[in-house]
Amino acid sequence: MSWSLSLLAPREPELLDALFLAVGRALHLANAYEDKCQYVLRVGNLITAQEADPAMTLEEAIASVPGDKLLGGTLHGLAAHAIGQTMDMDTLHKAREARNWIAHEGASIGNIWSVDSDRIAQHAVRLRAAVTDLALGDNIISQWCHGLSEPHEPRPMDWINSYPDTVDTWVFGHLRRLLPEQN
Repeated sequence: MSWSLSLLAPREPELLDALFLAVGRALHLANAYEDKCQYVLRVGNLITAQEADPAMTLEEAIASVPGDKLLGGTLHGLAAHAIGQTMDMDTLHKAREARNWIAHEGASIGNIWSVDSDRIAQHAVRLRAAVTDLALGDNIISQWCHGLSEPHEPRPMDWINSYPDTVDTWVFGHLRRLLPEQN
């Protein structure tokens, strides 16, 4: 079949809808993770520029900040920055790999008219592993965003501790009964 959609009906329409809902939610989180990484690096670069030349105006500081990079370049920039030296860069890089997998392969299950429930479940397990890695990295970078936007507020430890499970429930709650347990 040459087209992505077919005149043939999918074998598992409800399961496919549930998987595509999970993929869409995972993609939302992946995009938000990338945006937050760029934001933290941008703020770090502004602080560095201001510290290097305290007489610099805000407009000059903003103009001196390098443009946004792809996520890999952003993470390398964070790792080289003083901010990044306090972060778990391995977890952030695993989250980057998960983000890339979600963006490029998250919905790649083959022909929807012929894919069976076993293939969908196997793909959902891989998606779930990627979402887990993404949630762990997103939790780290989100704490930095919170600290930047709410510098006088304590970190919400209950939310931080429950965040990976909350992400899993939001993305896969409707599929959990179909997926094997993760360790």
